[in-house]
Amino acid sequence: MKIKITSCIVLYKNDIKMLQEAINSFLNTELNVKLYLVDNSPTDELKILVTDKRIEYIHNPSNPGFGASHNIAIQKAFNLESDYHLVLNPDIYFEQGTLENLCEFMDTNQDIGHVMPKVTYPNGEFQHLCKTNPTFFDLFARGFMPSSLKKIFKKRMDKYEYRDQDYNCTILDIPYLSGCFMFLRTNILKKVGLFDDRIFMYLEDADLTRRFLEVSTTAYYPEAHVYHHFAKLTHKKLKFKWITVESAIIYFNKWGWLKSFY
Repeated sequence: MKIKITSCIVLYKNDIKMLQEAINSFLNTELNVKLYLVDNSPTDELKILVTDKRIEYIHNPSNPGFGASHNIAIQKAFNLESDYHLVLNPDIYFEQGTLENLCEFMDTNQDIGHVMPKVTYPNGEFQHLCKTNPTFFDLFARGFMPSSLKKIFKKRMDKYEYRDQDYNCTILDIPYLSGCFMFLRTNILKKVGLFDDRIFMYLEDADLTRRFLEVSTTAYYPEAHVYHHFAKLTHKKLKFKWITVESAIIYFNKWGWLKSFY
């Protein structure tokens, strides 16, 4: 039977309970699915989570980064010729029927290559993960600007995160959809190519979404809903701030700096 959805979760010393929740959410379906666990941890201790024949575990301790690790599974998805490929974070969970809902939406809308569902915290609070194409200023303001100054640019930040749109309605042609849950049409993914493996982490999702939008439609679809624990590491540790800077340099070198400061 043809695989309907392939998916990958990239691991690194994850909380086992949270990770199991993500795995169970994906496998809780009657659709024909395949899940790849690409484990960047130094040891293969997380292999104990492989309790289902639909899971393939890949130990990858060289830890080449988020996008590069997902590319390992994407290549396998290409070989299986799945209809859809899901890039899934280990801190996501969702109810049974969510995958079916997304498949029906994509099956009906053949022009859409990439869709993201409504994403909330476990308490139901919205995560505003639709974004305009990032500029250098937007990234700097979000990651480095003190809260007191952020208030001055609140209108700009709200527009950047589509807070001026109704998150209860479907929104099309989003140029930047979060990498926490990327539901991708596999044949379009083949056309636009893999994640840019030069980007270790952060903005690889912006780059890929932008490439999808060049050849297809992208969509935010709130009729499907997932929960995201979401730890904002970029705002907590200097290491992750620097990774963001490195990623931004690669991103803007590719897409242009001229309009990226405004």
